[in-house]
Amino acid sequence: MNEEVSQRWQWLAMVLLLGALIWVLAPILTPFVMSALFAWLGDPLVDRLEAAGRKRTTAVLTVFAFMAMVGAIVLTLLLPLMVEQVGQMISWLPNLADWLTTTAVPWMESRFKLSLASYINPEAIVALVKEHWQQAGGVASNIIGGLSTSGLMLIAIITNLTLIPVLTFFFLRDWDKMMASLRELLPRPLEPTIMRLARESDAVLGGFLRGQLSVMLCLGTIYAIGLWFTGISFGLLIGFVAGLLSFVPYMGAILGFGAAVIASLVSFGDMPHLLMVVAVFAIGQTLEGTVLIPWLVGDRIGMHPVAVIFSIMAGGQLFGFLGVLLALPVAAVVMVLLRYAHEQYKGSAMYGRPRQAAGTDGAMVATPVVLEPAPEAGVDAAPGPVVRPDV
Repeated sequence: MNEEVSQRWQWLAMVLLLGALIWVLAPILTPFVMSALFAWLGDPLVDRLEAAGRKRTTAVLTVFAFMAMVGAIVLTLLLPLMVEQVGQMISWLPNLADWLTTTAVPWMESRFKLSLASYINPEAIVALVKEHWQQAGGVASNIIGGLSTSGLMLIAIITNLTLIPVLTFFFLRDWDKMMASLRELLPRPLEPTIMRLARESDAVLGGFLRGQLSVMLCLGTIYAIGLWFTGISFGLLIGFVAGLLSFVPYMGAILGFGAAVIASLVSFGDMPHLLMVVAVFAIGQTLEGTVLIPWLVGDRIGMHPVAVIFSIMAGGQLFGFLGVLLALPVAAVVMVLLRYAHEQYKGSAMYGRPRQAAGTDGAMVATPVVLEPAPEAGVDAAPGPVVRPDV
């Protein structure tokens, strides 16, 4: 008993030491964590190429080149385009204010017999948004200027950006070896249970990241291209934001549809463009439910949207950007551990099971229960069935 208690204290000390190391080394861990996540995402593709007969190095180079090409497209094309779209939206805000004052508010007042004009001041709202946007631009300029004058900080940022692709390549190349080495370090009695929980954690996290992120990208592309065809000046921004928010069911579609409808009414104010917006989101939702989810996600276990939002916010609050990167992996592990604890509780004497036996994977399995008939009349025993474990 004392030895078991000592082992528990040792595990607790190791967990606390690991948390303290992450806290202290957080400023330098970001490129390593990002590279590990990229390698984890790319390792299944490498394994498939290996299974098809390619050598490990060739498979790694192929996947790495594909990931580098995607990253280059995002940095050189998509990011500047989104910045331009945000600028167009800011310059469009006066049109929104005019539409609210001359069209939307009078219609709502006459329709619902309300007095709203005194409570809504679109000019003040637009001025506030522009002011904060200019302040954000000024802060960004100051930060960039500070980086240019601080050589050490600039060198650190460039070093981190350079390390990410280098570390990703080495993580991809040696991923299977590193996982095998970690498995060898596990305590032998706990190794089956830990590996079972690790597989479940990988299924939960993989079901979300590899599946749901693909759905988000596809939906964002569908919405963005569709809204661009409708003629909305910043339709690409609305479409991609709606796609990124689709990890919460219906949230991306509702917010994107609402923003697109308002933009269409302000810019055109006619029924054809409004019907085109409705068609774009109807097509996106239909494809999501009938094609994208079954094909890209399938029956894999996903994470609850509430757990996703909470984990990201909590990680950012505790560890900053590093916490955001670690939030989803940690949340996946916590969800699996909670499910495992629930299984242990349902199979425990505290829940009311008569006796438990350990399964082959370390989980507790309830022993079958046999009902015996009550003793014959005249025997001193409580009436009713007698419950005993089947031995």
